[in-house]
Amino acid sequence: MLHDVLGIAMTDAAVDTEAEVPAKKGKLPLIIGVVLALVGAGGGFFAVQSGLLPFGQQAAPEPAAVTEEAPEGVDMGESAEDIANIAFIEMDPIVITLRKASGLKHLRFRAQLEVDLVHQAEVEKILPRVVDVLNSYLRALELDDLTDPMALPKLRAQMLRRINIATGQGRVRDLLIMDFVLN
Repeated sequence: MLHDVLGIAMTDAAVDTEAEVPAKKGKLPLIIGVVLALVGAGGGFFAVQSGLLPFGQQAAPEPAAVTEEAPEGVDMGESAEDIANIAFIEMDPIVITLRKASGLKHLRFRAQLEVDLVHQAEVEKILPRVVDVLNSYLRALELDDLTDPMALPKLRAQMLRRINIATGQGRVRDLLIMDFVLN
């Protein structure tokens, strides 16, 4: 019986050594694959960077003459003539009471309208309509709408859209928010 136990142990040892030999052969293709992948990646990078392949770095553009146009995505700002034709119309502050379960909160809102000089008189004439539109919109808001970190840009866009509807499209260029305080 001891011999049988030793025989089994000998057989297991022989099987283990035979199992190790194919395992070593299994690692060789993996190592070769990794080396070939690295060489291929390096060669591809060199071919793209040196211009051997049609994609990658583009040829350097010819120096352009100085022009008034900005490259795409770059804002050159407004010209002095455009700035001279702008007027700002100050609106009276609006105070809105917001109800919350824990009590009342107040929103103090003050803004200016950026308009072209040619439209300034028209917009000033209908300023009460603009105040009414903003007052109605701000009163309809929930407190959660105001506490969101991205609330101000969203609210500003919504208010400007409503102002353009009230004044007529193209008369108001922008809404400049001076105060937006929640107490």
